[in-house]
Amino acid sequence: MKWVGISGSWRATNKEVETDVRREAADIIKAGNGIVSGGALNVDSFALGEAMRLNPDCSQIKIFIPTSLETYDKHYHKRAEEGVITNEQADKLIAQLRKLKNTNPKSLIENPKNTVVDKTTYFQRNMAVVEASNELLAFQVNDSEGVTDTILKAKEKNIPVKLFKYKIKIIED
Repeated sequence: MKWVGISGSWRATNKEVETDVRREAADIIKAGNGIVSGGALNVDSFALGEAMRLNPDCSQIKIFIPTSLETYDKHYHKRAEEGVITNEQADKLIAQLRKLKNTNPKSLIENPKNTVVDKTTYFQRNMAVVEASNELLAFQVNDSEGVTDTILKAKEKNIPVKLFKYKIKIIED
């Protein structure tokens, strides 16, 4: 089985991005291959949702998160309190990850050594995704720094990268 990493922007998305991610994830699963991703909002969540729908035992899924699920849960709910994301987004993502863990505990790879979620632990998670992948699909919105980091790590390891680039206007309050 070939493992395909999926990396993507979490801040901004639209229907085009979601459609592209779901199509690519579905093609990977239907071909008998697996997805590897990072368990974040938007692109990661779209890919995971599609993979779980088509692979109910989750045997074709590897999701890396930067901390334990418990710490990750607290982090996302703190971000909701700060107004960075909504409570609904935090609840939906954590429920999706819990369902994955309950369905196939091997599919959710936690890093309990890390006790905080920050740029450093996210970038470590990106490396874990790359190391578990045979190729990378990158869905980059507005030159996202995290996606750039993952692409560079994949290129350093000579892993083929297919880049999907999007520009989305973000309206600030």
